[in-house]
Amino acid sequence: MEKKYMKKNNLLGLATISLFTLFTFTACAQEHRQNEQILAILNTISSNTVLLNNHDNSIPLLDLDKRNIASVSLSFSNQQVFDSLLNKYTKITSFSAADYQSAATLNSLEDDLKYFNTVVVTVPSGVASDPRNVSFIKSLTKSKQVIVCLFGEGRSLAAFDDLKAPLIWTDQNTPLAATVLPQVIFGGIGVSKKLGATYSPKYTGGSGFSTFATRLKYTLPEDAGVNADNLREIDNIAAEAIKAQATPGMVVLVAKDGKVIFNKAYGHHTYEKIQPDRLTDIFDLASMTKITATTMEAMKLTDEGKLNIDSTLGSYVALARPTDKNSLTVRELLLHQAGLIPDIQTFSKVNPSDYSMDSSALFPTKVNENYYLRKNYFKEVMQPDMLNSPLRTRGKYVYSDVGMCLIQQVIETITAIPENLYVEEHFYKPLGMQTTGFLPLHRFKPEQIVPTENDKIRRALLDGYVHDPTAALMGGVAGHAGLFGSANDIAIIYQMMLNKGSYGGKEYLKRSTVDLFTSKQSTISRRGLGFDRWDPDLTKKYPSELASPQTYGHTGYTGTCVWVDPVRGLVYILLSNRVNPVVSDKLINMRIRGRVQDVINKAIDKGL
Repeated sequence: MEKKYMKKNNLLGLATISLFTLFTFTACAQEHRQNEQILAILNTISSNTVLLNNHDNSIPLLDLDKRNIASVSLSFSNQQVFDSLLNKYTKITSFSAADYQSAATLNSLEDDLKYFNTVVVTVPSGVASDPRNVSFIKSLTKSKQVIVCLFGEGRSLAAFDDLKAPLIWTDQNTPLAATVLPQVIFGGIGVSKKLGATYSPKYTGGSGFSTFATRLKYTLPEDAGVNADNLREIDNIAAEAIKAQATPGMVVLVAKDGKVIFNKAYGHHTYEKIQPDRLTDIFDLASMTKITATTMEAMKLTDEGKLNIDSTLGSYVALARPTDKNSLTVRELLLHQAGLIPDIQTFSKVNPSDYSMDSSALFPTKVNENYYLRKNYFKEVMQPDMLNSPLRTRGKYVYSDVGMCLIQQVIETITAIPENLYVEEHFYKPLGMQTTGFLPLHRFKPEQIVPTENDKIRRALLDGYVHDPTAALMGGVAGHAGLFGSANDIAIIYQMMLNKGSYGGKEYLKRSTVDLFTSKQSTISRRGLGFDRWDPDLTKKYPSELASPQTYGHTGYTGTCVWVDPVRGLVYILLSNRVNPVVSDKLINMRIRGRVQDVINKAIDKGL
């Protein structure tokens, strides 16, 4: 079989380029016929991959938040492709035995792995029987969860007769095979193949275990019944937006039926074109925070019976009781029908005595570089402003950041945990999301984060500091804004939503709760609970002309959006920084986000 595929050198070369760029930096131009050929090979590799020694059902991997995972190459030539796929699911640290030349220094490699509790080892068949490699793997299994990925001749299985750890075998040793096995490990691809022959006393004919797909699969459009050529218009729309300076760059991701079929980065971080946008870039998600953090937490607390959406604000927040906000219900706040004003005064209200250029015990809240807010500013100024802000027509739809900030106060009172810590612990880490969270500069370098506005009031380019002024003065953690993340991370959490609350073999939210919050819940607006939705007013064409009535999601002021279309099995994400270097409405006026969505909708509806 391997010889058959090796004859297709030209095709495999193209496939290597296509898949490596698709899974690491930026997708190449799609070609339908070429993709069909590549997909046929991928499907053959997948259908012939065998999972052995999975008696404890450890594959697909669970509990990602409890794992520190290393990937070790024992002379595997396609390790870079392999590791790029692993890193789609959770953070992986890579090691190569080539850096450890002697038996003594291989012990040094084992020592370097002491802080990892899970180790994935890639072994080409040519070195499988090397005593040094066998001894190394055997020693690792004494203290760690080990997963062996074997590429090549089946007779090399005999070298692992003493292995009790999971072993995944493919008879292919190609770049395409290197994209399949990582997805088997994490449940992007399910397997059911059994050994067709006996290779050793342990690995006999008929041996093998079956698994099901539980996480996103990274593949080609044709794998989801979409002609890649019909997605090319996305390139043209992105080029149009960048040329018109509607945004310096953007990242687009499309997942269909649990499969990421398009992921491409366009343009640069700024118009100076110094740093190209990358798939792994971290964006200021702005109001996507409302649903990706605050509403997620509200749903989970509803599941647990700790939050009643028909209870009043005052029943949770003591400071609201003496105010006219006391009787507002959580439902009204989530629907933006509480009669609240859109926002409160921010930097215009900050007095010179309220901030300092240096941090200290008196000025602990960092707003951005050289700007520190005084202690208790939120409690003494901002929270009273929210609670005492004018209350207008209750029951009327008015989009309000204030309402989501009050929801934050509710959920933090219930959990006794800051919102940023709660969502990281209960959603982002266990889901395998590596970049999403508040306060990104605590974890990432500025060059990994796409800058937003060159803010004249703050006298700084906002690169890693939240763009929204209210969230900035709240220290970067707010119920309405402050979340940062990459497109792949957002795809993971909204695939969980599309799955009705489950992902990777774990239930995060109850199906009934997902249905409640994402369905139309207002008699006067299109809104769900926290979620924005498709608008029945066809003159608005929102979020796009062809979006189904079941579509839900949210946009972000910085030029971002996520939309889930259950009818099409679609998760669509566009991340941009339209507010760089200054706020511009061109992205909105040119309907870039909606037009890209309709290219996707048309491609899905048209099929192959």
